[in-house]
Amino acid sequence: MAPSPRYLAVLIPLLFAALASPTSRAADEVQNTPTTTSAPMPSTFGPVSQAQLDSTAEKKQLADKGGDFYKTLGGGVWMTPAIDRKTHTVFFVVGNPSPDLYGAIRPGDNLYTDSLVAIDLDTGKYKWHYQYVPHDVWDLDAVSPPILIDVRDTNGKMIPGVIHGGKTGHIYVHDRATGRLIRFSQAMIPQENMWTLPTAEGARMLPGANGGVEWSPMAFDPKTRLAYAANLRQPMTYQVTDAPYPGGSKLWLGGAFKVIASEEQWGKLSAVNVDTGKVAWDFKTAQPLIGGVLVTGGGLVFNGEGNGLFRAFDASTGKKLWEFQCGAGVNAPAVSYSVRGKQYVAVAAGGNTQLDFKRGNTVLVFALP
Repeated sequence: MAPSPRYLAVLIPLLFAALASPTSRAADEVQNTPTTTSAPMPSTFGPVSQAQLDSTAEKKQLADKGGDFYKTLGGGVWMTPAIDRKTHTVFFVVGNPSPDLYGAIRPGDNLYTDSLVAIDLDTGKYKWHYQYVPHDVWDLDAVSPPILIDVRDTNGKMIPGVIHGGKTGHIYVHDRATGRLIRFSQAMIPQENMWTLPTAEGARMLPGANGGVEWSPMAFDPKTRLAYAANLRQPMTYQVTDAPYPGGSKLWLGGAFKVIASEEQWGKLSAVNVDTGKVAWDFKTAQPLIGGVLVTGGGLVFNGEGNGLFRAFDASTGKKLWEFQCGAGVNAPAVSYSVRGKQYVAVAAGGNTQLDFKRGNTVLVFALP
């Protein structure tokens, strides 16, 4: 994801001692191997030595083609990591390489961009990585924070896992110990002209640069075995330009990706079974969804929309149970807490400049019956 002059993503520091592990269907078949025609699966996953060789080779190519460009290629870590306190492992996802669309000056896979990465908490030593989109030229970076859960492997055994919701429109399920991809879900939104290369005139692709799942945090319910993800349908055109590094903190896209105003844009709240990869239910919204999802132990899913509507759903069936007009875009994940035995749900209605949803300055708190 490229930074914009109009908004800023902030990585919130985490206090290790206080952390705990978080709590319309597009495809007929669930893919259980890292090979598919609808989403490219990386060939760079491997042991540390291979990863180091790949990085070295990339730096050599870049040096041969023009010096120290690799020092400016990114990518950034947009959202908070997850920490496994038992194994002392930090898991985080990494943004796209730069420039976003012009890849000729950054040959190779551009490790470790667009990747899920695991490192040792105490030493920072590399453990493993999984790259979702090698040599990304579509801004389909990995931004939604990973969640640590137990997952069912291909043999039906429950093992520690880590999941990530991608801009590609898939939820990816990994073995937490090795990074091995166990499965990825059915596509939660339509995929059209996937992996068409940007052109000087502009090439259309769906999903666009916002996803799929943007930076919005997902939620997981261990009772239903469902992960809940906020998605966007926002087709874009990708136009590439040979643009030299401008220096400093200036925006460096190497072209432009533009929303196609004449095409329909909408959102979809999707519930995906992490053990099968199948979409259990979904709810289409009038506007693209960005902000995040909350699921409670009592079986309620909360999600907000840019038009100000804040809704509650049945976690198992997806039935809409309640909604409230908050007066501004609900583009943040809700939180739940209790005071003297009474449970509350709070959410910020501040809008969003990225998608130009109505701005506000309110935190609303609701009591559950």
